[in-house]
Amino acid sequence: MAEDLKSMYKTIVQDHFPPKMEIAFVDEDKRQTLFYERVSWTIDGVAKGLRYGENPGQEAALFKLVNGNLILGESQTIQPGQYLASDVELLQSGKHPGKTNLTDADNSLNILRYFTDKPAVVIVKHNNPCGVARSDSLEEAYNKAYMADRIAAFGGCIAVNRAIDKVTAEAISSQYAEVVVAPDFEEGAMDILARRKNLRVVRIGNIQRLQDFVGQRVVDFKSLIDGGIVAQWSFVPETRAKADLRLAECEYKGNIYKINREPTAQEYEDMLFGWLVESGITSNSVIYVRDEVTVGIGTGEQDRVGVAEIARDKAYRKLADRYCFEACETSYNDLADADRKAEIDKRVAEEKGGLIGAAMVSDAFFPFRDGVDVGIQEGISAVIHPGGSGNDYQAIEACNEADVTMVYTGQRSFRH
Repeated sequence: MAEDLKSMYKTIVQDHFPPKMEIAFVDEDKRQTLFYERVSWTIDGVAKGLRYGENPGQEAALFKLVNGNLILGESQTIQPGQYLASDVELLQSGKHPGKTNLTDADNSLNILRYFTDKPAVVIVKHNNPCGVARSDSLEEAYNKAYMADRIAAFGGCIAVNRAIDKVTAEAISSQYAEVVVAPDFEEGAMDILARRKNLRVVRIGNIQRLQDFVGQRVVDFKSLIDGGIVAQWSFVPETRAKADLRLAECEYKGNIYKINREPTAQEYEDMLFGWLVESGITSNSVIYVRDEVTVGIGTGEQDRVGVAEIARDKAYRKLADRYCFEACETSYNDLADADRKAEIDKRVAEEKGGLIGAAMVSDAFFPFRDGVDVGIQEGISAVIHPGGSGNDYQAIEACNEADVTMVYTGQRSFRH
């Protein structure tokens, strides 16, 4: 029985989707059609499409946009031919990609497109980032992103915005990942990555032009249980620079409440970094960022204070695991030495999970002050959120009491 269960993940589903697809938007005598072609890869002389969908046995197909245009009001869809995840160059496959591999790669690029000025790494698992970092070298960015949550990074998708060099390839190949996405690979890097035979290694030249994809929209479809479809334009973060932010301020019962302190340059960097990472995270979400590295990521919760607590708790657990792995080369949960564990716990508690001086990022407003209080109690120094709650004054008061700065984006960043 166990072998039967294991074998299902090796099964390749031969899907029955057609080679072409058309989606037409019709308004009286006006018809706008988007034309798609099915994508496949030639592996060992055989053309293969997606391995399977979200689960083994689920038929799935990947289609790329090859022609057509859609203009609705003032919005226009991205032009055909500007391929990223829908037309990857598969350099090494082992097991060729399934639906989750492609969507993880796609969301990693969705986040990575906002970070082009410095080496950046996004590690995605189950379509949510588990570690994101920017740094002065690609190896350093990878190590920071990986150690932000090395447990969740197991079997994830790693996307980078620079050609992978040998030293970064060594770091990647020492861990288990499902997919690596890069614009290119320096000489010798592929030989190192080839040690992981089942690693899907993907080259996407357009990563070099990721900045061009900022602000561009596509039509986002959501299928309903009865066959209905919700169509919406994809989300575009409008707040992408310091000038787009405003210090928290609101009126309540005739009184004006203002945040007391202007953010520092580093706080602005961390808040903007976190806000752009937030665009690729499932709502409700709260994350913490420090020095352009994610510290704790909370996703998909029903209440905001709860997700703030989850992100906090994860920050503590992930930092303890990091310190344990660095000192003992084992995970915190597997450490048998009670005294060493106590030392790690003490260090993590003193550093409050790495949250001291971090920025707290929320994809929607805080309905009450209890959400920001979670971060304030851990020593955060800055908060960024859309604003607009009837109780914004409570969050402003909480921040002023603790000398924490707060800014508004003026835009919600839900992702369902």
